[in-house]
Parts: sequence; structure tokens; C-alpha cells
Amino acid sequence: MQIQVNSSNHFESNARLDQWVRSTLQNSLERYEEDLTRIEVHLRDENGAKPGPHDKRCQMEARPKGHQPISVTHTATSLDQAVDGAAAKLNHALEHFYGKLRSKRGALELSDPDA
Repeated sequence: MQIQVNSSNHFESNARLDQWVRSTLQNSLERYEEDLTRIEVHLRDENGAKPGPHDKRCQMEARPKGHQPISVTHTATSLDQAVDGAAAKLNHALEHFYGKLRSKRGALELSDPDA
């Protein structure tokens, strides 16, 4: 699974930030590692240099093998909270997606005696 981290010009992208985001995703999405080709992370400060509540935004897009991408977004007051929130949302979305796939496969197997 490849993880690509992109940030707006309001965040100074550095190796430490990239590594922290990667380790957060690897820890929270470890069980889907074989099922995903890539995860793209987009970090953005909505208000630029101006302070404000919930102005840090993290969008994550996971690409399951052979399926359409799944995208989630989370905004928070800090970058840490935005990344953690988006990772939790992505974990939930992938859980839901793969649960639906398993139930469809199970229904097909039950209805098709030749399967």
C-alpha cells in the first residue's frame, strides 16, 4: 500500500510530518494493507494564516483494488485531530465497504448452487 501525503502551502511539508501521517495510517488501516493500492492524503488550512475554529482539513482517499476510490474528510482545530479524525472515518468507511462486499458474496454463494 502506497501512501502519498500532499499539503497546501500553509503547511510546511517535511519528512517528519509525512512520516507521522504514514505511521498513523499504517497503524489504523493495517488490516486493509493487502486490499488497497494507494491512499492519498491532502492537508489544508482553510483560513490560511488567520486563526479560527475547525480550520484544519484532512481529506483521505483510499483506492481499493478493482473498485472506485473511497474519500473522507475531517476538519478540526489542530492538524493532529484532523488526521486522526479522517483516519477513523476512513477505517469506518472501509469496514462498511468490505462488509457489504462480503455480504454480497455470501448472498451469491447461497443463491447459486453451482458456485
